[in-house]
Amino acid sequence: MPKKKPAKESLTYERKSGYDGLSPADSKRMEEISKDYLAFLGEAKTEREAHDEAVKRLEAAGFRDLEALPEGARLSPGDKVYRGSAGKTVVAFVVGKKPLEAGLHILGAHIDSPRLDVKQNPLYESGEMALLDTHYYGGIKKYQWVALPLALHGVFVRPDGKKITLTIGENPGDPVFTITDLLPHLGADQAKKTMSEGIEGEGLDVLVGSAPSKDKKAKEKIKRRVLELLKEKYGVVEADFVSSELEFVPAGPPREAGLDRSMILGYGHDDKSCAFGSLRALLDLGAAPEHTACALLADKEEIGSYGSTGMESSFLENAVAELFNLTEGGYDGLKLRRALERSWALSADVNALHDPLYPSVSERKNAANLNQGVILTKYTGSRGKSGASDAHAEFVAQVRRIFDGAGALWQAAELGKVDQGGGGTIAFLMARYGMSVLDCGVGVLSMHAPWELIGKLDLYMAYKGYRAFLLDGRKK
Repeated sequence: MPKKKPAKESLTYERKSGYDGLSPADSKRMEEISKDYLAFLGEAKTEREAHDEAVKRLEAAGFRDLEALPEGARLSPGDKVYRGSAGKTVVAFVVGKKPLEAGLHILGAHIDSPRLDVKQNPLYESGEMALLDTHYYGGIKKYQWVALPLALHGVFVRPDGKKITLTIGENPGDPVFTITDLLPHLGADQAKKTMSEGIEGEGLDVLVGSAPSKDKKAKEKIKRRVLELLKEKYGVVEADFVSSELEFVPAGPPREAGLDRSMILGYGHDDKSCAFGSLRALLDLGAAPEHTACALLADKEEIGSYGSTGMESSFLENAVAELFNLTEGGYDGLKLRRALERSWALSADVNALHDPLYPSVSERKNAANLNQGVILTKYTGSRGKSGASDAHAEFVAQVRRIFDGAGALWQAAELGKVDQGGGGTIAFLMARYGMSVLDCGVGVLSMHAPWELIGKLDLYMAYKGYRAFLLDGRKK
């Protein structure tokens, strides 16, 4: 048979809608991936829940816990393992055909999202109401979190080690919580303030009760009633708030959006859309990849990646060291460093989409558009590239090759106008090992709001690109 002529290369770069020429097979697959993502997002509102849902899916697919392997176990190409940290961060591997020293292909996402954390001494009574004091987590617009239904997720840990997990506000019969706001009739002074001043951080206290205890000796009867209910249902007392991790998040499931159902409205698309795409890509690999494939789902990105479960820690390095210990004659410090330096990584994190309601913050040529594919962000940072991770042109070209070969539609974009602001991801913390890293993720509208919006097509193209990246054999 005559060789197929290569497609003619376009002289100009023109972005297009991914729906143009979308095959019936791709359309069907996109809907299946989107349905699975809706299920994932509904179960994974917090980093703990995302960790648990990821582990559940990994184990169902035959992945084994690295720390539970028997003494003397050895790993071979195609073997699947994972390792968690404090129930908040997880990394999973499919062992490749090439030695680990040749480098891994890594998808690095994060599973924490902006929210309201309950303080350590939070419960008080005022104005015939009981409230919980909160400390907001990550970059939020505080005014967006008032006067909407909230759900409480998290854990209490008792001094005897007993862990009590609770979720209140998600099931149809559950109560919900809220933060009150001023009525417009009395809000004249509030309206004179800037949007950032209108609601203060210390004003984000969540209303949790108003009925009094029947204990006639109690001084604060409403607070007492809340404590009685916590004791009756969960077996905890007020001091247990000190060893708790409780988070208020928007109540309710993610939903399809638009008359055409082409979008998804939900809490935590940043960055669970990319975390899901990374995890699903790893689960769907099939045969052993050329290079060991890795999906890293990290905590604490929204507050700088600090702490033992953030990317600032040595968690990834330690996990790869454990892999070496189970392959190729055991651990070797030099080979570990070579493996990390020779790795390829996509920092799988979201970017902002151009919003026609706020066009002034976008530089139109370099802004991402809804339904035009997964976003390649060569450099992050703010203003003069402060804090940027800037990918090498050679590596960007390799990612283009991989995505084009897989039919994964992509677009190149920055995060807003140069002097408008900016942002960062875990890319620079992966790059510290010397590996090649490129930011690559789903576009989001209303980012960091309680409810964010993405396009199904962009999610699907991210998944296609991620899977191809994990499978790819390198070319010079």
